[in-house]
Amino acid sequence: MRLLHKRATALLCAPLLALGLSACAQTVSTSGLAGEAKAAGETVKDLQSNATAGEAKKICQDDLADAVVKRLAGASGGCQEAIKKQLAEIDSVELTVESIQVNGATATAHVKSVYSGKKRLSTMSLVKEGGKWRISSFS
Repeated sequence: MRLLHKRATALLCAPLLALGLSACAQTVSTSGLAGEAKAAGETVKDLQSNATAGEAKKICQDDLADAVVKRLAGASGGCQEAIKKQLAEIDSVELTVESIQVNGATATAHVKSVYSGKKRLSTMSLVKEGGKWRISSFS
């Protein structure tokens, strides 16, 4: 069971590590987005802001999908502790939202980051819960 918790923590905290959000990171821009795509982009922006400020509680409450928070709740110390541990591992990098496609209550954000000097393209999935976009996965 402990291995399952470690794996869930690693998979669900991957957005923070992969994006490398830190106090030196640039702010995510949503200026080129409109409507629901802009709203979904604001969630990515909020995640970066909350990670920069070390706000694990806000990340768990406001930025992550309920299913992610529930899975992290099974980790040692719960969601907040798992996020705090990941925030402690983050380097300084840049993040750019390349595009966001919305399909009903789901959205896909294509993001580019520079981590340890290397460019990386990734996909972040979001779901709309309670009228707000929340991050459900990252690959």
